[in-house]
Amino acid sequence: MTRILIIGGGGMVGQKLAYRLAADGLAAQDKLDVALFDMGFPDNSAPGRQITGNVASEDTAKSLAAERFDIIFHLAAIVSGEAETDFDKGWAINMMSMWHLLEALRAEHLASEGRYVPRIVFTSSIAVFGGPYPDKITDTFLSAPQTSYGAQKATCELMLTDFSRKGFVDGLSLRLPTICVRPGKANLAASSFFSGIIREPLNGQEAVLPVPDTVRHWHASPKSAAGFLTHAATLDTELLEGRRALNLPGLSCTVAEQIEALRSIAGQNVVDRIVSRPDPAIMKIVSGWPRDFQPDRAIALGFKAETSFEQIIQTYIADDLDA
Repeated sequence: MTRILIIGGGGMVGQKLAYRLAADGLAAQDKLDVALFDMGFPDNSAPGRQITGNVASEDTAKSLAAERFDIIFHLAAIVSGEAETDFDKGWAINMMSMWHLLEALRAEHLASEGRYVPRIVFTSSIAVFGGPYPDKITDTFLSAPQTSYGAQKATCELMLTDFSRKGFVDGLSLRLPTICVRPGKANLAASSFFSGIIREPLNGQEAVLPVPDTVRHWHASPKSAAGFLTHAATLDTELLEGRRALNLPGLSCTVAEQIEALRSIAGQNVVDRIVSRPDPAIMKIVSGWPRDFQPDRAIALGFKAETSFEQIIQTYIADDLDA
């Protein structure tokens, strides 16, 4: 039996991942025992043993590590906008939680005389990059974040790589595109509007667009995110040749192209629910984000995502609109 822990299992991506594991399992794994860790869970939570606690607590990290899970997905974080406005909270949750976890897992590794080496899959972000950008970011482009959120994610990548180099864990970092269309209510992420301008109009509500429609960004659906994670869980990390952070596949498009895709699927009356209301703070954050990628390594390793924004919208309609 393969024992799996999803840290951040109560969140949207964690729930998508848990449902996928329950439905499809993992390659070459006969039976799974899944635990979900978070501060709370939705009423109709995905299947799995629920553990509640604070991810930033050192004692919590020790308690989780002591269970010696085979695979740990570390998804928990506060989002970009909140990390930028609350400096202390951002570093405590987004960076120190990883440090405490890795230190606790190292202690278990040493106590087992080196036999315990869990697979760690960490959700990083394209926010680890900063401009000026080339037309497309390749796998060799410099990681130089220009936000606190990006700096916190980049720090976690480096820690995970070093602990893996030492053999304490076997980890990899997935630089997720912006996940769109996210179901549910808007969160404090600066990127939240990318989902909002699709989700709210489809649900009969007004959506605010805080940036010009010329803004270009890199997207993948929640369904693709769950696929990235399950694929990474069983990937042969020797193929990474020590470079354990991956730029993942996605779709580059402008806000105008997002809106046009919505128009083609749902009609002009739905698009008319989008209201332009410029927000200088959001525009400043978004202006420092990457816009397009050439993720050759991840594609060669078998990671897949959508190839049109229409597909992303149709995925939301099929999986989440009724809910």
